[in-house]
This record gives sequence, C-alpha cells and structure tokens, in this order.
Amino acid sequence: MEYNEHKPIYLQNVDLMQEKIVSGEWREEERIPSVREMGALVGVNPNTIVRSYQLLEAQEVIYNKRGMGYFVKSGAVERIKEIVKKEFIDNELPQFKARAAMLGITKEELIKML
Repeated sequence: MEYNEHKPIYLQNVDLMQEKIVSGEWREEERIPSVREMGALVGVNPNTIVRSYQLLEAQEVIYNKRGMGYFVKSGAVERIKEIVKKEFIDNELPQFKARAAMLGITKEELIKML
C-alpha cells in the first residue's frame, strides 16, 4: 500500500479496513486478518495495525474474541457510514463551501453539477 505522508499510517489503514467492510470484502460477523497477517499484507509494523484495530474497536466496527481474533461487528457497515458522514460534514464540507464561495459558485450551480 502507498501511504500519504500527510496522514498518520494507522488512520490510512483504518480507511482501508473500513473500505473492505463497506465493499463486502470483509463481511459482518466474519474473522478479519490477524494483526500480524494484516501488517504483512500492508507492509507495516504490527504495532501500527494494533493501533488501527483499537480505533475500529472503539468505533464499534470490530470486536475481539479472545483467542480467536478480530471480527467485523454486526451493523458495522451502517456504523462506518455514520462515522465517515460525520467526518465529511465536520471536516471536508466547510472547506468545500469556503472554496465554492471564493470561486463564486452558487448553490444553483452546485445542484446542477450534482
């Protein structure tokens, strides 16, 4: 995986893992790669994957079954969509609105483009 130097690697891994869940590659209630397996797949230290998994666990997207590994939580797809939507509204939309205003793009023009 190629990483962007402007965003922490563990967050880029979270984005990748969220994509795998939303796309159906990783299904709800199925086991996902172990920390070591995932580290090898993306070419990063397992400690970085631990950090990514901890964030996904805190977001209630995955859960750990002791001795069995990590699994995608039921309802994870909707949870991810809620999280990403909130991030978009809080972080990206204000920048987009400011840029559109600076360029003199009207709401009507935006609606037509969409």
